Amino acid sequence: MAQKITIEPVTRVEGHGKVTINMDDNLNVTQTKLHIVEFRGFERFIQGRPYWEAPVLVQRLCGICPVSHHLAAAKALDVIVGAGTGHGLTPTGEKMRRLMHYGQIFQSHSLHFFHLSSPDFLLGYDADPAIRNVIGVALNFPELATQGVLMRKYGQEIIHHTAGKKIHGTGAIPGGINKNLSIEERDILLKGADPLNIEKMIEWADGALQFFKDYYLKNQQFVDEFAYFPSNHLSLVRKDGGMDLYHGVLRAVDADGKKILDDVDYQEYDKYIEEEVRNWSYMKFPYLKHLGKEKGWYRVGPLARLNTADFIPTPMAQKEFEAFKAHTNGKPNNYCLHTHWARLIELLHAAEMIKELLLDPDLQKDDLVIKGTKGKKGVGLIEAPRGTLFHHYEINEDDQIKMANLIVSTTNNNEPMNQSVNFVAKKMMSGQKEITEPMKNAVEIAIRAYDPCLSCATHALGKMPLDIKMVDSKGNTIDHYKS
Repeated sequence: MAQKITIEPVTRVEGHGKVTINMDDNLNVTQTKLHIVEFRGFERFIQGRPYWEAPVLVQRLCGICPVSHHLAAAKALDVIVGAGTGHGLTPTGEKMRRLMHYGQIFQSHSLHFFHLSSPDFLLGYDADPAIRNVIGVALNFPELATQGVLMRKYGQEIIHHTAGKKIHGTGAIPGGINKNLSIEERDILLKGADPLNIEKMIEWADGALQFFKDYYLKNQQFVDEFAYFPSNHLSLVRKDGGMDLYHGVLRAVDADGKKILDDVDYQEYDKYIEEEVRNWSYMKFPYLKHLGKEKGWYRVGPLARLNTADFIPTPMAQKEFEAFKAHTNGKPNNYCLHTHWARLIELLHAAEMIKELLLDPDLQKDDLVIKGTKGKKGVGLIEAPRGTLFHHYEINEDDQIKMANLIVSTTNNNEPMNQSVNFVAKKMMSGQKEITEPMKNAVEIAIRAYDPCLSCATHALGKMPLDIKMVDSKGNTIDHYKS
């Protein structure tokens, strides 16, 4: 008897989505789809607005990663105002932006691991959902829960002192930044009251990484077999191949590590990347043009970044990077749940970078903005917490935005998330006659590994209702689960 299972909404992610799973008469999974059910219209909303408003406007896409949109837009406008890309800014302008960005990486990775993903690891994917949440973590692991809250708070303080506000700030402007970092602000972040200082943040970031590695040693079979499939991987890297989450060239590798996009200038991204539209989701499906739709899709985010980079330019994270690469003998890592491992290595790297930047005297200088010959088109890319983020703008003679194209990180991960859902659904649900909550949560764990911002909109707080129905081929309900 053919059946259809619907999981709606997907929980402990930013935004709203649902999953549909079709089963044949023998109860084998035949098709799965991750549907994005919210419409993003910012590419049209900002048309006709003065170009300099874009960094403030587009960050309203999201309350979790506004800094990423703020900086990607500012980087695109740097090109339009003639400030060039990356190192075209003044040292103070670039380093203030980098500090803002690594604060965003730090707070977002902390939020995802401690609040959204750790309940599955700490309490078990099949634990009672009444306790398998951040409240359950706080009750059973109060020290870890406290660390997660304070690490996120510290990252937000970085953002506050660089962008002017913790959420939806105004620090980055076309051609630079609108403030420097005072000595007083620097000292608050560098050696503030315990535990809100950078040394404690480095210690806790390293501790979170060691916790996951210990969990992995005890649960290696579950982590490795949960969801594994070969894929391409894409990210920015430095020109020397080092990890750089703020600026670089575009590199992509296949599942064996062969370069399939060889360090190209991202101003020409549209020569290499196309977006496919499918009628069952508001989110597009990007792919590399020269490989086509079937073979050209790729992953972005922490796992992809560690697969594309040759090294990490901070000592503690580099040591962990070497251990991570050794696990797959230097080949790309295609284990879905290893994304959490990669994310925590980046958390440590972000803390190290924050310390390095705070000690840089360029942050106290007053040369904040640079401009040159104005152009009509600019592309800005940044490695957002969830992966490579594209902002592309074109303006008219009246300095109004006439075209905007945004490829957000989660959009880049659309096909990989669907692949992960399909893998886990087939493994957990094929041949099963009854819906169980752990089966449903296993599918969601596969999605949560990507830390998706499904609508790239403000994160929904509070209880998210769940309503799952199993129906037969005639549409009759044969099993119903509702929270």
